[in-house]
Amino acid sequence: MQITDVRIRKVNDDGKMKAVVSVTFDDEFVVHDIKVIEGQNGLFIAMPSRKMGEGDFRDIAHPLTSETRNRIKTAIFEAYEKALEGKAEEASHPQIAAEEENHNSLRTEVSAAG
Repeated sequence: MQITDVRIRKVNDDGKMKAVVSVTFDDEFVVHDIKVIEGQNGLFIAMPSRKMGEGDFRDIAHPLTSETRNRIKTAIFEAYEKALEGKAEEASHPQIAAEEENHNSLRTEVSAAG
C-alpha cells in the first residue's frame, strides 16, 4: 500500500495540536483527522479516535505495524514542514500571496464559467 497524497487541512500555531491531516492510500482510501501534536519529546502523530467512557480514547483506524506507522509519520512530517515553509513564505511576502490567491480564484471562476 502506497501513500499517494497527504493534505494538511489545518495548521495551528497555538496549543499542542499543530495540524490536522488527511492521508490517501493507493488513490483509493483516505484517513481523515490524523493529528500532529507537540509532545514533551517533539512532534508525534495521533490517529483518529473516539471517546469511549470516562476519558478513554480508542483509535478508529491505525497502522498494524511499526513500519507502516513510520512511513505514515514520515510522509505527514514532510508535508507539515512544507506547509510551514509555505506559511513562512506567505508571511514574508503578503502582497505576492494575495496576488496568487486572487489569480487562483479568477482561474477557478473562469473554469467554472467555461
